[in-house]
Amino acid sequence: MTMRPQAFVRTEPVPAMPPPASGRGVTGWLRENLFSGPLNIVLTLLSLLVLWWIVPPLLNFLIFDAVWVGEDRAACIVTPDRPRVGACWAFVAERINFFIYGFYPVNERWRVDTFFALLAIGIVWLLATWAPNKRVAAVYFFIVLPIVSIMLLLGFAPLRLSYVPTSLWGGILVTVVVSAVGIVFSLPLGVVLALGRRSRMPAVRLFSIIFIEFVRGVPLITVLFMASVMLPLFVPEAWSPDKLLRALVGVALFAAAYMAEVVRAGLQAIPRGQYEGAQALGLSYWKMMGLIILPQALRITIPNIVNSNIALFKDTTLVFIVGIFDFLRTIEAARIDPKWATPVTSTTGYAFAALFYFICCFMMSRYARGVERRLETGHKR
Repeated sequence: MTMRPQAFVRTEPVPAMPPPASGRGVTGWLRENLFSGPLNIVLTLLSLLVLWWIVPPLLNFLIFDAVWVGEDRAACIVTPDRPRVGACWAFVAERINFFIYGFYPVNERWRVDTFFALLAIGIVWLLATWAPNKRVAAVYFFIVLPIVSIMLLLGFAPLRLSYVPTSLWGGILVTVVVSAVGIVFSLPLGVVLALGRRSRMPAVRLFSIIFIEFVRGVPLITVLFMASVMLPLFVPEAWSPDKLLRALVGVALFAAAYMAEVVRAGLQAIPRGQYEGAQALGLSYWKMMGLIILPQALRITIPNIVNSNIALFKDTTLVFIVGIFDFLRTIEAARIDPKWATPVTSTTGYAFAALFYFICCFMMSRYARGVERRLETGHKR
């Protein structure tokens, strides 16, 4: 009897082989992202050349050749013993209090520090995912903090806090106040305007359209001039609001008009079935918007919302044109001081301002990226 050869079928999968060494680690990342083709190779080399042309001189000016200690302009002037002088950080160190507080009274600056601390607590409490009691945080940030901040910064007689007029405010304090008010009020006002523009009531829709298109059709400086110069002409002098308050109102309304279009884009991206499903459940208009539509629309428009907030934060520098002493205005005033008059003083001041704005905007953008990933805004799997 002839024996047939037995065949065996492997039931277990063969272990996966590791990728080639050229496709792993740093080498694999470089090959895939920077040197994946002729065009990428050329662009990578050009980018490296540009970085080589920009980064070393920048580091030399900001760090290696910089002057960190000094009492006056003599420390930041070229001498035979020091042929190259970089950034005059000694100038920034001496004027840092002026850059932060402006002309705020020295013995009252603890109130500004307290405001910064309370604002930081509110931001972390409201935005951090691990922070508890978000409803309490919202009440603290949107109700308690503004009231306490006004009493601290302006003064409150029952608490024996002397009155400090806004004309003495300046520096980073003004920049933070203007940007915070604009960012906080622009979103709810923008939501209301966006809903008004989509409303079926003709009067509401017409008012929203006129306001949005008019404000978006003029630059921010025009709105600031209107609020600071033209508004007092239409009201009695006794009713004329404070100059800083006028700027805050102008910035908030300007930002709200742009935010309304951002929110409207999110509302238009919501499928019609979401509206029909909410209506089938018997939800009222406001419950449908608050529970179903707006959360999805705002999630979709997170990148655009953050982009608008970053642009607003940078645009707050325009308030110095209407006589408000913001952060950039303090640098303008300090750089012409004869005590620190050197060829590098102005450049150092502007570099310090650029670093401040970059750090703040970078932190906002990184937080937004984290929120996008957490909410899966792009619906990626």
